[in-house]
Amino acid sequence: MDKLVIDGGVPLRGSVDVSAMKNAALPIIYASILVAGKCRLENLPDISDITISFEILRGMGATITRVDDTTIEIDTENLVGSTSDKDLVGRMRASYYLLGAELGRFGKSHVGYPGGCDFGVRPIDYHIKGFEALGGEVTTDSEYITISAPLGVRGNGVYFDGISVGATINVMLAAVLAKGITTIDNAAKEPHVVDVANFLNTCGARITGAGTDMIKIRGVEKLHGCTYAIIPDMIEAGTFMIAAAATNGHIKINNVIPKHLEAIAAKLEEMGAEVEMLDDAVIVTGGETYRKTNIKTMPYPGFPTDLHPQMAPLLSIADGVSNIKETIWPERFRYVKELRLMGANISVNEDTATATIKGVGSLHPARVRAVDLRAGFAVLIAALMTAGETEIFDIKYIERGYEDIVKKLTGLGAHIKKVPVTPDDMNGMSQKIG
Repeated sequence: MDKLVIDGGVPLRGSVDVSAMKNAALPIIYASILVAGKCRLENLPDISDITISFEILRGMGATITRVDDTTIEIDTENLVGSTSDKDLVGRMRASYYLLGAELGRFGKSHVGYPGGCDFGVRPIDYHIKGFEALGGEVTTDSEYITISAPLGVRGNGVYFDGISVGATINVMLAAVLAKGITTIDNAAKEPHVVDVANFLNTCGARITGAGTDMIKIRGVEKLHGCTYAIIPDMIEAGTFMIAAAATNGHIKINNVIPKHLEAIAAKLEEMGAEVEMLDDAVIVTGGETYRKTNIKTMPYPGFPTDLHPQMAPLLSIADGVSNIKETIWPERFRYVKELRLMGANISVNEDTATATIKGVGSLHPARVRAVDLRAGFAVLIAALMTAGETEIFDIKYIERGYEDIVKKLTGLGAHIKKVPVTPDDMNGMSQKIG
């Protein structure tokens, strides 16, 4: 195991290139199962979730060939459904896209329970509702989710009581080869939903309405291979925007779609940072002081839940009292304990899923953990903005979603290194937890 050691208090300055969007790349990788042939995916991020996904598909019989550093060719012609490795599936959340992809191609699916970051109960009931509407019969036991469609997968109307990105994408995957027309009402509108739909359409699917709350899928007989480039990661871009503000830095963030960043830009400007939107880049300049603000996470185009934890350290040094209301994952406040170790004054009302943050002026170094992907970058931002040496453990979570993060931050002037965890480290962290 490794840890990050950060000597903070240094403003981040320079330019950084954003990698492809993890949340688009993963479902598109699993969507390649529907093609039963070759797909070339460009602009893929080099992160652990992508690596695990390739392991899963290889184990099912796919051939995966690396073309260059960011391009992969996937051939799923000989892939065998319902053969995914349960342990690998359990290491990541996005593996649930196997359900929709297998149902769409084979008319059945048998997949272990997905894993991923632990920040509360994350049910897949909307996914199951969608599969059942398309003719799937879903059964579960303690280890597997099994779907069969005795009469075939057939188009139908699907209405979601709440907005779910994963369920919207999974129903699209299951419906593209189905007989008839499927409509998804109250569909998620996130950019990665649009990217998945664009990929499938490039392969011959007939999907309209992606990016609105009503998606229509007209089933086709088969899909063909294609070459497709994944969109930039709006969450990585937003994370660097927050890091620029938090360290009183000046960063040009390249390879972005500015439209995707409007919600985070508005909040940073409201607090006192300067944000300049360019054609394919955004420049953030930090302020000397920051004003309090209130944040409410919402489905796109609202403030993203995946940027909520990263905002907490910045709010911790703002003047006054700020609030973060979490409406997507109400239990997403496990990072609070770690930030408190660094001097943050944060209280959480679990009944209302709201964190109240009183500005303290500055934080101090500590030994902390990355308790999940975005929470991990929250403590990393806190470390970057804090003078002195902070150590972050369990960095595997950060590496699930951020490519070459040490290299990128070093390029911005950060004093950061990744070093092996020692036995003394483990003993010290155990005593802290105890």
